[in-house]
Amino acid sequence: MGTASTKVCFVQEQAGQQGLHIRSIGVISFLYLIFAITKVIKSAMAFNQQFEDVIKFYTGGIHPVVPFNPAKDKLVLFDFSRNNKELPADITGNTDLFSEYADKKLKEANALYGIGGYNEMRNFYDRSEVFNDDDGSGEPRRLHLGMDIWGSAGSTVYAPLEATVHSFAFNDNYGDYGATLILQHELEGVIFHTLYGHLSLHSIQDKREGDTIEKGSWIAAFGEAHENGNWPPHLHFQIILNMQGLKGDYPGVCKLSEREKYLANSPDPDLILRMLRFV
Repeated sequence: MGTASTKVCFVQEQAGQQGLHIRSIGVISFLYLIFAITKVIKSAMAFNQQFEDVIKFYTGGIHPVVPFNPAKDKLVLFDFSRNNKELPADITGNTDLFSEYADKKLKEANALYGIGGYNEMRNFYDRSEVFNDDDGSGEPRRLHLGMDIWGSAGSTVYAPLEATVHSFAFNDNYGDYGATLILQHELEGVIFHTLYGHLSLHSIQDKREGDTIEKGSWIAAFGEAHENGNWPPHLHFQIILNMQGLKGDYPGVCKLSEREKYLANSPDPDLILRMLRFV
């Protein structure tokens, strides 16, 4: 048998080895997590490219999402990024003032719609707790994943392609989507979805999951503040490749640290809208 000091040294050595083993497992788990996330992102990016190839082939067969005649109607680019210094929190935090600001910009430009916002970092999401840190990371959601078309309440929204109703919901939190519709499309075996947020409640009243939607048919209208999540009237249009099991909702804003993952699953909306060329 060893001495007491020998036993202590042995215990310390065993504890040190055990700690090293635990740290090694932690490192391996972390590396595996990084590998898994990278694999998922690469897969999403590959599907994203497949979608882009198919949608570009069908460009001529896409119906406008909103009524717009480039021969007589005008668009103005709305910059709601954090670089816009003329849009202070006391305006964006008040729906009436925010609406007046958007209306003024449209009138000054003599434009039917304001448009923009894809992959845009926006400070004004601090107007709602919906976009706050929800996982303890301390990072709020501020990166916009869709394209916004700002206009008048009641403005018509059309189906760009033949579709079925995937899901719909009234996301009635302050700053949320409000009335929301999600369609599912299939082209050349590629399944994808389009999300329409900030709609009128009437837009989703008679919808049923699985309903067939004809290309170019009326599907919705821009909602007023009381039904669109308390925003100035506009349409949030977003392409979503994989709904990830969600229904009636999908993040339209993500954390900056998750940009690559979410943009891979939500390609540029202008691939379908085809409106930015007229700005």
